[in-house]
Amino acid sequence: MHSINGLIQSALTRRAVLSSAGAFGAALILPLPGLAQPYPTGDFAMATITTADGTRLFYKDWGPKDAQPVMFHHGWPLSSDDWDNQMLFFLAEGYRVIAHDRRGHGRSDQTDTGNEMDTYAADVAEIVKALDLRDVVHIGHSTGGGEAARYAARAEPGRVAKVILIGAVPPVMVQSDKNPDGIPMEVFDGIRSALVANRAQFFLDLPSGPFYGFNRDGATVSQGLINNWWRQGMAGGAKAHYDCVAAFSETDFTDDLTALNVPVLFVHGEDDQIVPIENSAHKAMKLVRDGTLKSYPGLSHGLFATHPDVVNPDLLSFVAA
Repeated sequence: MHSINGLIQSALTRRAVLSSAGAFGAALILPLPGLAQPYPTGDFAMATITTADGTRLFYKDWGPKDAQPVMFHHGWPLSSDDWDNQMLFFLAEGYRVIAHDRRGHGRSDQTDTGNEMDTYAADVAEIVKALDLRDVVHIGHSTGGGEAARYAARAEPGRVAKVILIGAVPPVMVQSDKNPDGIPMEVFDGIRSALVANRAQFFLDLPSGPFYGFNRDGATVSQGLINNWWRQGMAGGAKAHYDCVAAFSETDFTDDLTALNVPVLFVHGEDDQIVPIENSAHKAMKLVRDGTLKSYPGLSHGLFATHPDVVNPDLLSFVAA
C-alpha cells in the first residue's frame, strides 16, 4: 500500500499537472455563488431548513414526491454539487433525489460549532423529518459515508431502506493501538497545516493529484473536475473544514456498522490513495450484517466522478434490487 503521508505531501508540492498560476486563474473565472451572494428571497429562495441550533442547511429535492427517495452525502470539503451526475442519473430512472450541503460546506451556514459526526447525523435526521422521507436509500462518499452510516444506525424505523458507502471512511481512519495499520496522525496534522497555510492552493493540489488519481502515469486529467473541486471547496468555511478533518479521521464507526440492519453496498476504488481500501471497505465489510463489496481495479477515491458510466449502473442495480 502506498504511503498516504507521502501522497499528501506530494499533493502539497505537485505542480506537474498544471501551473499554480494557470490553475488559480482558470478557477477564478468560475462563479462562486456560495461565497458572497446573499440568499435570494421570495419566489427565488433556495431550499433550506433551519436546524434546532439555528443552522441553515441548503438542500436539493428533485423528482416525484411519491417516488422512492435516494439521498446523497458528499465528501470533504465539497458540497451537494459533487453529486450532479448521479442525481440526474437517478432522476431519469424515476427516483426522487435529495442532497444537502453539510453545515460549514457549500451554501449552508459556515458554522464554527457542530462540525462533528453526531451533529452531522442529527442534521440529516432533521432534513429527513422536514421532508418526511421514508424508505430512503442513502449514498455517502468519503466523509459523507461516515455521516450516512452514523445517521442510518440511529434512524427512526422505516426511514432507511439501504445504504451505499463509496470510498467511505468507516470503520476508522487514524492509526491507534486498536487500529495499528491505520493512517498516522501526522498525515491529518499535515492536512490541517496545509489548510491553514494556503487553503486555496491546497484545494488545487489535492484534486490535481491523488484525489482523482491524476498523479498516476497515463492518467486522463480533467481540468473541469479539478476546477469544480476547487469551486466547491472554497465555497465552504475554513473553520468547518479544519474541524471536519478530525471528524472524518478520528471518528470510530464500528458500532454504527454493527447496528445497521439494512443491506449495505461498499463501493471502492482499488487505487484509492485517500481512503485505502485495506483500511476501510475490507474491514467494514466484516462488521455489517448484510454487506456487499464492489471494488474497481485502478480506480481512485473520486471514482464516481471520473467513471460515472462504470459506477452508476452498479449503484442502480443495488438500489433497484
